[in-house]
Amino acid sequence: MPLQNRVTPDGSIIAITARGTVMGNRGGAIHRHDRTIGPRRWASRQWICCKLEFNGRRRALMQPGRYTELFFLDEATALAAGHRPCGECRRQDFLWFAKLWAEVHGGGTAGRAMADEMDAVLHAERLTPERSKRTYYTNIDTLPGGTFISWQGAPHLLLASWLLPWDFTGYGAPVERPAASTVEVLTPPSIVAVLSAGFCPSLHPTAHAVD
Repeated sequence: MPLQNRVTPDGSIIAITARGTVMGNRGGAIHRHDRTIGPRRWASRQWICCKLEFNGRRRALMQPGRYTELFFLDEATALAAGHRPCGECRRQDFLWFAKLWAEVHGGGTAGRAMADEMDAVLHAERLTPERSKRTYYTNIDTLPGGTFISWQGAPHLLLASWLLPWDFTGYGAPVERPAASTVEVLTPPSIVAVLSAGFCPSLHPTAHAVD
């Protein structure tokens, strides 16, 4: 039986056998001793996105008292769910992300934003007071590639002039990106601004079929 550890672009955590290309966590353990997940969906504001492999480390999933390993189709999916690059295993990507964050949002020191300040902003942007996914609406023409929107009731990735329907196993056949449409955005606005500034998230191989 698959573990409940796959994350969708709207931040839901699902049990499914399909594997992701990146992993992450939400600041600690959110699983129970039987490796199931109850109503709790985060341990702290530190929602990060990590490499699948780092320095040869090996660990059993969902160990008691250890952080809950979560998996994503790709980094764009993780960003949509409100995760940022990890400052350890993805140090260079983290520094790039933090530099662009400081450029568009201000704050930080030494030319980059600090993890704690980014986490505080993102935690407010990804959740409503009822702790459900926070979204917003804007004109699609203002959104950069790498952003996720809800289109016709399903998550789609914006990439160049296309919308790519998302699935746990990859992206479906692209559809033409509609112009001048008001759309529901899944990716938090602060991350959208970083994408607009030039951050390029890693994408599942199926996304490159539209290149």
